[in-house]
Amino acid sequence: MKFSGLIACIIIVLVIFCSTRANGQLSPTFYAKSCPRALSIVQAAVAKAVNSEKRMGASLLRLHYHDCFVNGCDGSILLDDNSTFTGEKGGIGNVNSMRGFDVVDTIKKNLEAVCSGVVSCADILAIAARDSIVALKGPSWKVQLGRRDSTTASLIGANTKLPSPFGNLSAFTFTFRDQGLSATDMVTLSGAHSIGQARCIAFRPRIYNDTNIDSSFANATRVKCPSSGGDANLSPLDVLTPITFDNKYYKNLVAKKGLLHSDQALFNGGSSDVLVKKYSNNEEVFFSDFAAAMIRMGNITPLTGKNGEVRKDCRKSN
Repeated sequence: MKFSGLIACIIIVLVIFCSTRANGQLSPTFYAKSCPRALSIVQAAVAKAVNSEKRMGASLLRLHYHDCFVNGCDGSILLDDNSTFTGEKGGIGNVNSMRGFDVVDTIKKNLEAVCSGVVSCADILAIAARDSIVALKGPSWKVQLGRRDSTTASLIGANTKLPSPFGNLSAFTFTFRDQGLSATDMVTLSGAHSIGQARCIAFRPRIYNDTNIDSSFANATRVKCPSSGGDANLSPLDVLTPITFDNKYYKNLVAKKGLLHSDQALFNGGSSDVLVKKYSNNEEVFFSDFAAAMIRMGNITPLTGKNGEVRKDCRKSN
């Protein structure tokens, strides 16, 4: 190779390296040297929490989801209100429904005892989401790590960026595209509703007003959710296997047994019907696609490098 060619190659390598650093590329081995026990510490705490209460797996997954959709995956969902801002916990899609903060506190405390100031709260959410899925018999994936934590939160973002349970397919698609996620990602990530429960206030309009709903399913669900009152009453998002992560959610949609209006919107004669049917018939494909989509969601505008901080208490900035 001529000298000029060698110099050119070196320049190209440096440009790629600098670009990667500038974009803050995440890595599954980010804590390999700085906190080698990080993954096992999170996994142990998640396993204990989910074994104690299966629903907690869905709650921890939801924390990561709702964190990423508001100003990126930066741990902002965990911040309590303070004198400078009103946090995201009081947002329309979060108030009285977000859970798992105490589990995150426990994980953070355990990590701080081993490697203080190293593992971010945003990364804890990403790892805990994966470990929750695995604990409920779902797929695993290599979590990309290296996020840092924000020092502020956005109530406005929590009120405007999260998908509405009352939305139609068009609105749902827009919400995901606004985050850089595709319509396919939308259908795939909605499979998170294979686990967890929803409050009556979120699905009452569906079971009393929608026509694209199985009548026996609607009648059975109305017992748990009267036409007035009982707003906090719970019903499983997946009526078949509510504490196992599988593809039954999609089978429910095909049978017109989606609990939320936004769930059934994925299978209602629209463009997403084909993928819903595909997942309902092939759990292996769904698992593979879900793992890849979770990695993409976890890459929504993370804080890296010198941006943000690594909180020692996930509820407040340092």
